[in-house]
Amino acid sequence: MIGLALTLVLIAFVVRLLQVQAVDASTYAAKAEQNRYVVHTLPAERGGITDRNGVALASTVDSYDITADPTMFTREQLKVGDGPEQAAALLAPILGEDQEALAAKLRPKNKDLRYVRLARGKTPEVWNQIKDLKTALGKKADEDESAVNVLAGVFADPSSKRVYPNGSLAAGILGWVNSEGEGSGGLERKLDRTLAGEDGEIRYAQSGGRQVPTIGANEKPAVPGSGVELTIDRDIQWAAQHAITEQVKESKADGGYVIVQDTRTGEILAMANSPGFDPNNLSDADPAALGNAALQDAYEPGSTAKVMSMAAVLEENAATPATHVVVPNRLHRGDRLFKDDVDHPTWHLTLNGVLAKSSNIGTILATGQLGKTQREANQVLYSYLRKFGLGSYSGLGFPGETKGILAPPGQWSTSQQYTIPFGQGVSINAMQAASVYSTIANGGVRVAPTLVRGTKGPDGRFTPAPEPEKTRVVSEKTAKTLSRMLESVVDDEEGTGTKARIPGYRVAGKTGTANRVDPATGKYRGYTSSFAGFAPADKPRVTVYCAIQNATQGSYFGGQICGPIFKQVMEFALKTLQVPPTGAAPANLPVTFKP
Repeated sequence: MIGLALTLVLIAFVVRLLQVQAVDASTYAAKAEQNRYVVHTLPAERGGITDRNGVALASTVDSYDITADPTMFTREQLKVGDGPEQAAALLAPILGEDQEALAAKLRPKNKDLRYVRLARGKTPEVWNQIKDLKTALGKKADEDESAVNVLAGVFADPSSKRVYPNGSLAAGILGWVNSEGEGSGGLERKLDRTLAGEDGEIRYAQSGGRQVPTIGANEKPAVPGSGVELTIDRDIQWAAQHAITEQVKESKADGGYVIVQDTRTGEILAMANSPGFDPNNLSDADPAALGNAALQDAYEPGSTAKVMSMAAVLEENAATPATHVVVPNRLHRGDRLFKDDVDHPTWHLTLNGVLAKSSNIGTILATGQLGKTQREANQVLYSYLRKFGLGSYSGLGFPGETKGILAPPGQWSTSQQYTIPFGQGVSINAMQAASVYSTIANGGVRVAPTLVRGTKGPDGRFTPAPEPEKTRVVSEKTAKTLSRMLESVVDDEEGTGTKARIPGYRVAGKTGTANRVDPATGKYRGYTSSFAGFAPADKPRVTVYCAIQNATQGSYFGGQICGPIFKQVMEFALKTLQVPPTGAAPANLPVTFKP
């Protein structure tokens, strides 16, 4: 009987072994495999962005994506029917997420789903809180068979969070990173591949939600992204952004921009917009301010564009700074009667005086000498506008940048052929305007503007950015003559830019006040006020351009509201870069002549 009993027991064992190892082998193997191995993505650390001096403008800090394996919350696994609801109740207050939404993620429609993300970008403190709670529940389940660890299927993927330590400073340049960790605006978007790096992957065995240390893990390491060094100087950027923000507020204007550029290298030292936004908190940002208006807004520049007309006249030897120009109070051309910004008796100006007093009529008369006919003059002027960069992208390759509007001369209307010489009927962006003055300051050579100095790879090796493209626009003689003429705008008492004077420095500049097209209606409403210039005028180092859109309180003239901004920002930039005065006497070219 004992032998029979043993035989029956052995037969039962054999049958069970056959069932487990042969009949149901694949089922049990799949179940073991399902619960045993977990695969997680190892996010690459995003490269940082710094200013030209290594000051952090955008950086990455450690964070965790809280994830879960929904198959570990089923009734079969937990032996309870409301596992997802219990887990959601514990996690909701810690994660700051909706409890019902969490429960829905833990009970997906797809029964084979092994991975869901419960929350993104949480701090290490949040994950430690969940981990401690998970460990406590696990110990309780080990001690009490009736207890259940409803958080066994909750995990954390090491991740990172993008932060901008200076808040809204240079936000228009930097852009932002979206919830998926992808660059979605500004340089974060343009340089996303460089900054992002390459994600890795890890596969390891787990039991009860914890990694089994005795079983090796397969890991493909993540490759960090490269760091990017910009041409921006943080301090100059702050000075520009502060100045334009205060003036826009004081003038109750729609907005404004300031650009600071190194005239020799084309490097952008500052590019400020108002209003701006804080990329750390996009939910509170005005959607209309999300971007870089200095590159994305197209507007008619007004009198700051006259410098290009004068460059064409000088380069074509149609006149000299001393050429006499008789300027009447009204001038009939085409289908319009043109006037200057103020009524005046007949002026007897030199060509230098036309620029200093910003005479529209004088500019029309001067550019009319560019050809034997008006059509020829239009063609010549158009060729110079194109050389200065109008109608083309600046070269920055910035997302959303406009190239402005410059129609071919054959399409100019009757009035446009007379308004374009003084900056109406043609549209540009602020970067193009600044580049025009940097070209004059650089001896007539246009250096394509740049925002990136270079990149630093994961190995720490610095790779300089390619040299910018250089193009000869006008001769060095013409550029120097224009510089002296632009000094009269600021230095001469009859000039329109006296508020831009800087004690000890020779300053070259030009005011602008243009009729503004309202983007909402497409009709003229309000003004674009601007000032552009460089210093020291006889040995240029820095260009500053300022524009304010639709000032509704106080003066709207460019010399009155943008001249002081130019002075404030230029003084700061010259001190920061330690540029000394040249000590040379100003040109003092004549503005008027005696008939």
